[in-house]
Amino acid sequence: TSLLGKDFSSGPSSLDNRSKSPSESRGRIALENIHPAEEANGLSIMQTLIHLLKCNIGTGLLGLPLAMKNAGLLVGPISLLAIGILTVHCMVILLNCAHHLSQRLQKTFVSYGEAMMCSLETCPNAWLRTHSVWGRYTVSFLLITTQLGFCSVYFMFMADNLQQMVEEAHMTSNNCQPRKILLLTPILDIRFYMLTILPFLVLLVFIQNLRMLSIFSMLANVTTLGSMALIFEYIIQEIPDPSSLPLMASWKTFLLFFGTAIFTFEGVGMVLPLKNQMKHPQQFSFVLYLGMSIVIILYICLGTLGYMKFGSNTQASITLNLPNCWLYQSVKLMYSIGIFFTYALQFQVPAEIIIPFVISQVSESWTLFIDLSVRTALVCLTCVSAILIPRLDLVISFVGSVSSSALALIIPPLLELITFYAEDMSCVTIAKDIMISILGLLGCVFGTYQALYELIQPINHSITNSTGVYA
Repeated sequence: TSLLGKDFSSGPSSLDNRSKSPSESRGRIALENIHPAEEANGLSIMQTLIHLLKCNIGTGLLGLPLAMKNAGLLVGPISLLAIGILTVHCMVILLNCAHHLSQRLQKTFVSYGEAMMCSLETCPNAWLRTHSVWGRYTVSFLLITTQLGFCSVYFMFMADNLQQMVEEAHMTSNNCQPRKILLLTPILDIRFYMLTILPFLVLLVFIQNLRMLSIFSMLANVTTLGSMALIFEYIIQEIPDPSSLPLMASWKTFLLFFGTAIFTFEGVGMVLPLKNQMKHPQQFSFVLYLGMSIVIILYICLGTLGYMKFGSNTQASITLNLPNCWLYQSVKLMYSIGIFFTYALQFQVPAEIIIPFVISQVSESWTLFIDLSVRTALVCLTCVSAILIPRLDLVISFVGSVSSSALALIIPPLLELITFYAEDMSCVTIAKDIMISILGLLGCVFGTYQALYELIQPINHSITNSTGVYA
């Protein structure tokens, strides 16, 4: 099974799937064309639950306190709960459509991209049937942009935390007092730290051995779990009176909240392969509802408590608000280590879509060189993106608004309409699907606009959202 349980087959291993390159069978983590897991080898309920939780807990979780600040102390938790419920509902829609299409086509399994293509092939509209393959291309493109966006966010997150750890080392003590506001001039630009991380990530993504990557995955899980425990241990201590915090923020910052919130729910693409790999796939609905309930509760608790704890001083990542002592500096180090190794796992999604397609265009003697070159180029692309836009909070909101909202809220309802429209759908279901898609589209358009507007403002704009001003 996949290291992350993600749907690496949502985009085909080759974009047109006409031929398989020699490298497609080497180091593959993709899940296409696999049959349902045999009972002896399939995932148990607990294993599936762990995969589900692991795929939804990343850097987006640490940005939720700032998201709550952008929405308001009352509006934020309610809106996050609503977005979570809608996202889970769209996951269920995707599962139902994939199951229906696999039965109709007598296939054992269809991926996200295949489901979109197959539904268009059988829809009443002749033009859509003719161009059905673009449904798969669209999903593949969105997966590529979303995952590379995640990787860019990882660059910023690691650089932010590394900069703070290095430049505050001389002030770090054993006395864990709350972080004080102090305007500092960074010793080295944040971009220097990004470039320092770059060669190590390039070497990391060269590793294609599944067994070795699974070791890194386990290390990432351990460090992430340990750092999350310390974060919660700190924020529940002496929470200030929240009466001074606004219950509702302005609509402009709420749009940034939407992008950040939808960014954190990144598990839509992995529900199909996880279900396919269970010993008893019919039990996946229980796992999905249980796992996503835990995720939503964790999101609301961390976001709300974090905002109540730090108030107007809340930064783009809650780790940047932690006290300047060795204990909580270790939290930044542990979480950064976890994110470093998770980068290689998230990177496999665009790599498994792009690399086989590129390799299929060259001779076999160039396979290894092209493989490594494309990997290097993709890592450099995420680094350049992070260097050009060194605002962690806004990039999270932008990626969430553009790609995550499409995969999580816009496409699944449309997929249900196309799949079941010819089978006497009720007017209520049609109206519900249209409303969810319109909501996702509005969030995508206005959230993207607001994120881009904030990005072109001078760097000191909304200084409390930046990450270099507290000591």
